[in-house]
Amino acid sequence: MTKRIAIIGGGPAGLMAAETISAAGCAVTVYEGMPTLGRKLLMAGKSGLNLTHAEPMEDFLPRFGAARERLEPSLRQFDNRAVRAWAEGLGSLTFVGSSGRVFPMAMKASPLLRAWIARLDGQGVTIRTRHRWMGFDEDALVFETPDGRRTDRFDAVVLALGGASWPRLGSDAAFMPWLAAKGVEIAPFRPANCGFEVAWSAPFIARFAGQPVKAIAAHSDAGTIRGEFVVSRQGIEGSLVYAHAAALRDGLERGPTALVLDLAPDRSRDRLERDLGRQPGKASFANRLRKGAGLDGVKAGLVRELTTEAVRRDPLALAGAIKALAVPLVRPRPIAEAISSAGGVCWSGVDAGLMLTRLPGVFVAGEMLDWEAPTGGYLLTACLATGKRAGAGAAEWVKAQAAHPA
Repeated sequence: MTKRIAIIGGGPAGLMAAETISAAGCAVTVYEGMPTLGRKLLMAGKSGLNLTHAEPMEDFLPRFGAARERLEPSLRQFDNRAVRAWAEGLGSLTFVGSSGRVFPMAMKASPLLRAWIARLDGQGVTIRTRHRWMGFDEDALVFETPDGRRTDRFDAVVLALGGASWPRLGSDAAFMPWLAAKGVEIAPFRPANCGFEVAWSAPFIARFAGQPVKAIAAHSDAGTIRGEFVVSRQGIEGSLVYAHAAALRDGLERGPTALVLDLAPDRSRDRLERDLGRQPGKASFANRLRKGAGLDGVKAGLVRELTTEAVRRDPLALAGAIKALAVPLVRPRPIAEAISSAGGVCWSGVDAGLMLTRLPGVFVAGEMLDWEAPTGGYLLTACLATGKRAGAGAAEWVKAQAAHPA
């Protein structure tokens, strides 16, 4: 008898699990609570679908921080080169951008997703949308459907319900109490790759909200990184902030924390001190900054916003502020706005095949697991890789159960 395996969640991790399991000869049904599959993937692809990163694996793997050791087997089996080969097998040729990020030539996610769904259909995968998982009824799965509540039983299950970011696209972490009731340990979800709130003054917001701050460096416990960010009405956001987000979030949990900016990374402090010291004392602050430090616009606004009058009048202190301007943070922006989330099912409760030790036959993949990574293709690669590993684990498990029935 053909073994039946359910996939709950129709995002990248779930669809990769479905592809892997159906290729192994098992019957697969994908359940997705939303009306269509891959909504977060499509959202990510609106500005160019970043599939993966082309850097060598010895540089790629450390991007996953504390979860590297647990993710490495999955990422070794389905690495960044494998992601490109897989995408190209679906007709989406890829290219490497100047930053090392890998994109499909079409840039969009929709052509790849359509081809992927067609492949799954050709492999006999059944897809049921608008089927929202509502937990367990003893050993059965419960779903809320357009036709009412339904239950079904399977030989194995892969859970790929995502984390807690962008809940309107389907990842709302509703599964947490259902798994916790079964004894599964879950770390609370926290925002990752997120913006932060800053107590800007009303005049600063009125003048600079929405403006990018370019060609700078920023320092936190994550190190010193060059890039750019955007001033928002609430605080700061953008790629440079996201690169520091985990360190800043963890810092705020311990106490007051600031993102430290170098607004002139190509000028030494000594040079700034000399150039600022040459400016006439009667010159306006704006002119002294522009002529002595090359700063104007939003950068000058930041200096004015975050320093005292005494610092602004002292060339030595002003040079120090330009090279290390502390932006005091209030809190991360809400997790619903975050690109991704940290937290989820703890690794201590998952075996090498990504099966829950408290629920034999139930596997977990993607952002449901407790890991985080920066933007740049790392998130999607790990979702695909864990989906593949969980799918392989589920297929192997049901075959082993058939060979050695209880």
